[in-house]
Amino acid sequence: MTTRRNFLGAAAAAGVGMPLLAGQAAPSPVKKVAANDKIQIALIGCGGMGQGDAHSSTATGLTKLIAASDCYDGRLAHMQEVYGSGIFTTHHYEEILARKDIDAVIIGTPDHWHSKISVDAMNAGKDVYCEKPMVQHVEDGAAVVEAQQRTKRIFQVGSQRVSSVVYKKAQELFRAGKIGDLMVVEAWWDRNSAVGAWEYTVPPDAGLKTCDWERFQGRAPRTEWDPLRFFRWRCYRDYGTGVAGDLFVHLFSGLHFIVGATGPTRAFATGGLRFWNDGRDVPDVLLGLFDYPKTAAHPAFTLTLRVNFVSGAEETSGFRFVGTEGIMTVNGGVKLSKHPAAMGPGLSIDTFSKAIQAQCRADYDKRYPVKPATAETLGANTETVFKAPHGYSDHLDHHTNFAKAIRSRTPVVEDAVFGLRAAGPALLSNMSYFEGRAVDWDPAAMKVKA
Repeated sequence: MTTRRNFLGAAAAAGVGMPLLAGQAAPSPVKKVAANDKIQIALIGCGGMGQGDAHSSTATGLTKLIAASDCYDGRLAHMQEVYGSGIFTTHHYEEILARKDIDAVIIGTPDHWHSKISVDAMNAGKDVYCEKPMVQHVEDGAAVVEAQQRTKRIFQVGSQRVSSVVYKKAQELFRAGKIGDLMVVEAWWDRNSAVGAWEYTVPPDAGLKTCDWERFQGRAPRTEWDPLRFFRWRCYRDYGTGVAGDLFVHLFSGLHFIVGATGPTRAFATGGLRFWNDGRDVPDVLLGLFDYPKTAAHPAFTLTLRVNFVSGAEETSGFRFVGTEGIMTVNGGVKLSKHPAAMGPGLSIDTFSKAIQAQCRADYDKRYPVKPATAETLGANTETVFKAPHGYSDHLDHHTNFAKAIRSRTPVVEDAVFGLRAAGPALLSNMSYFEGRAVDWDPAAMKVKA
């Protein structure tokens, strides 16, 4: 697994199953893609994640990239270097959506463009692969869910863990009760490098002649040209979602996939700018606490999340699921550590008189007798490790699932509802951090509680 990268029924509770509004464009009819034809795709937003997604998509052998849109001329030039001078390029994504020969789009823009382009694309009859987080603000989510349900487009969010064989194995083990009742989940992501902390290179030709600064800003507050804001947009709240939207959302996606959760009911986050104090207005260290309620899929449990951009250590990420009968660790593989459930209360009698000690021991042994060893109980305290094949890519699987869904018109796991239920708690972390308070959340309606 690389380090970088449906609950439709409940959507009615969110008020998203709305009819077509007056003046709203009706969805275009679904275009069928012949089994032997490649799905023709376009990339909107040609930065690192966008170009990585385009590479993964075309590597499936199921798609062909024919167009690209970006606000920096240098990236459009590079797209033609990679995919041929014949591909269509533009600053204006609307020109891509107007083309009848494009079946689907990949949205790799800054976060503040995700919801608008997603809705516009689905209304234009395109299937959509949208990078995470699905939305910049929680309140943007209902429009995306409504558009998907109304247009019946295939919509998939780009958190690849839901397509990973590693996470599928963890899901199987969890749902088989291998760790007993879940109590606590610990998740972390330490990205300890300058690039990991979004200190991206600013090209020497950056300027208003090569960068469409006005278009880039979109709905964000207007500022004077700033190449750092343009190329390091993740560092600023006007365009991005900070470490919560960049990394917490991946962890929420993986967690929800494994345990079948719809989300927490309460969130609290703290942290700060500890090292990368370079003018950014988002923290480089963030810790979150989340309370998950009891559901049919899982007992009540507490989630702790940590993201760190500070240390110079190796980048790592993963989960630790702590249950009553075992611990499951998920990172590059799955490690299951079994231990028998506690048989009774502890026995701490050393400070008592010998007579009382004997009485306590006899009573304890009677109530909690030691079971004789059997073939079934041998090896109860063991570790089992599952690893993905060498060279395995969950990115490739995620894009393969998207392409196959386009052909079959079958729903994907990480649709708009799943995407909002992962993005929502991550964005609550930002709300909690910047407002200095705990935030209550309704995971069914996907709304902040008043």
